[in-house]
Amino acid sequence: MPPGPEIPDWVDARDLDPAVRTALRGLDPRNVERVASHLVAAGTLVEDDPAAALAHARAARDRASRVAAVREAVGVAAYHAEDYAEAARELRAYRRMSGDESYRAVLADCERALSRPEVALRLVAEALADSPDPEETAELRIVESGARLDLGEDAAARLVLEAALGDRPDPASLQPGDTGRLRIAAAYADLLEMQGDGEMAMEWLVAIAGADTDDVTGAVDRLGIEFTDLEDELVEEQLDGAQPLDGDADEDEQAEPPVAPEVVTPLPEDEHGLGRSFDEDVEAEVAELLGETGDEDTREH
Repeated sequence: MPPGPEIPDWVDARDLDPAVRTALRGLDPRNVERVASHLVAAGTLVEDDPAAALAHARAARDRASRVAAVREAVGVAAYHAEDYAEAARELRAYRRMSGDESYRAVLADCERALSRPEVALRLVAEALADSPDPEETAELRIVESGARLDLGEDAAARLVLEAALGDRPDPASLQPGDTGRLRIAAAYADLLEMQGDGEMAMEWLVAIAGADTDDVTGAVDRLGIEFTDLEDELVEEQLDGAQPLDGDADEDEQAEPPVAPEVVTPLPEDEHGLGRSFDEDVEAEVAELLGETGDEDTREH
């Protein structure tokens, strides 16, 4: 069998999900660690490097093709790597082997990607007939709307999403934690933008970003919003404005002693309220002592 890609140093086979490891018990013990390591690598890389994840998943399949979880790993990695034919093939194999129906929306989307929108619509209708949970229902409605677009049925595509959002879709009605509805709203915003209603699309994106605290829809990233910790900002502002403690000031910036304000002593006033100099005041006091006051002053007044 092909050796497969080299297993990265950071991979630890013990990180594999216990249920999957249990499923590997039927393998040759010498093979278990190798398969487990490839599966851990595939699961870790699937978001950031789907091509590498697919290579690891294929290597695991080469060694354990009869294990349902291995076929699932290949299907998921292939879907992320946009190899939709392999994704559909492997996920169907996984469904037959495990009985798990959880990938119906993904399988329908693969049919869309393979230019078979009618098949996608049939798969969606079959899945909806089983009354799936709200999250799977949301994914199925998104695929259904996309398939209608593929067929050129733009009005029908819009009606599918509006019906899923309520009779009168309102951005203000979005609530945090309702992942399925948020994803439908994101698809609706994309559709509005595609149909030329950019203002309404932006209104929906802003509402989605406000409710989607984990950014599962990517709305926050699309709007270029950056969240900051207000508490950290407040602390930083307080630190910036704080006075240095004793001994913290730079030696070149020693504080100068305060300058005492200049005290201006008002000039004494004469009986008429006019200011006199110090010498004039002394002369007046001497004249008063000698009894030489004011004939002249009296005459002058």
